[in-house]
Amino acid sequence: MKVPLTELEDRLERFRARMDAKQPGWELAAITGKIPLYYFTGTMQDGLLLIPQDGDVVFWVRQSFERAVDESLFPEIRRMRSYRDVAAAMGTLPSTVYLETDLMSIAQLQRLRKYLPFSDIRSVDEQVSAVRAKKSPYELALMERAGEIHRHVLEDLVPGMLVEGIDEAALTCNLFSVMVKEGHQGIIRFGMFNEMLLGQIGFGTSSICPTCVNTPGGIYGMHPSSPQMGSPDRNLKKGDLVVIDIGCGYKGYQTDKTQSYMFGLPIPDAAIREHERCVTIQDAMASQLKPGAIPSDIYRNIMAGLEPEFLPNFMGFGNHKVKFLGHGIGLWIDETPVIAEGFDEPLEEGMVFALEPKKGIPDIGLVGIENTFVVTPQGGRSLTGKSKGLIEVY
Repeated sequence: MKVPLTELEDRLERFRARMDAKQPGWELAAITGKIPLYYFTGTMQDGLLLIPQDGDVVFWVRQSFERAVDESLFPEIRRMRSYRDVAAAMGTLPSTVYLETDLMSIAQLQRLRKYLPFSDIRSVDEQVSAVRAKKSPYELALMERAGEIHRHVLEDLVPGMLVEGIDEAALTCNLFSVMVKEGHQGIIRFGMFNEMLLGQIGFGTSSICPTCVNTPGGIYGMHPSSPQMGSPDRNLKKGDLVVIDIGCGYKGYQTDKTQSYMFGLPIPDAAIREHERCVTIQDAMASQLKPGAIPSDIYRNIMAGLEPEFLPNFMGFGNHKVKFLGHGIGLWIDETPVIAEGFDEPLEEGMVFALEPKKGIPDIGLVGIENTFVVTPQGGRSLTGKSKGLIEVY
């Protein structure tokens, strides 16, 4: 279960090289976020990872030191009771420290600066994200396994779980149980502190209900206090379009997939045609996922080729729209790069993307598709299957 030491060493080496190239003159980076800590050390125990430009990298652990030592191969793990212990061991500090400004709370920053009084803060988030974007063979093997679990459950098992009268919440509970039995880690992680069990599961127009999540789809959820899972008041009936947009995680690494089902009766032909257009968009994007391609160019190329009459309700219904066509994925569901404007660095082999062209249809729900692809010289290779969606359950 331990992340190999060669993995940890390679990640730190690439991070330092990236910092040297993008932030010349840097002296110290400090990592505290649970997922970045896991990426660099192989454990997500509460602590502080200090990465100097040169010299030894040290992981100071508060809770639990014993568990960190037990589950990590990281060579330099030290116990701390508070940041006071770190300050006593370090002596002088550089005036500028690079921190995860997207993840660190003001209270945590104040505690850190109480004992480590650096005067200037700069963000390290972009550089950490860029290093994480390129997956190693070790990471890709875990994502392959997540993708196969994902494919098997959504394409092979879910059709038999759709029965007339079941409500969205009950289906979600049943699906979660099946996913975990098949190997899903039981949690889906996003950036900015967000976590959930699976994702968005909806019948009919539930899948285009506006939501706080930056996604082209939607969900009613359990209650305004818990807009997740699915509604216990929405029961499956013949003619419903069922949309399941969920993640699957295996040993930390995740894939993203959206599968749709026509229950009892087909949806209207016009909606089927819109769905098929989304599938062709996904395939066109996947063909461009090659080393050297520019994500923003892919986005502009695809959007420029869409017919004006197709654009209303594409990538969101009504005013609830997103300005991307796909996103990086790995230890978080929503990683960078993104297939969107502003992402101009060339793709590298081993990067992984979830591509999700979707469109809202009035009175029907969300059509479209999503699969997870790895960048290869031949174009994107799907990790989550090749189903075109709209599986018939009659």
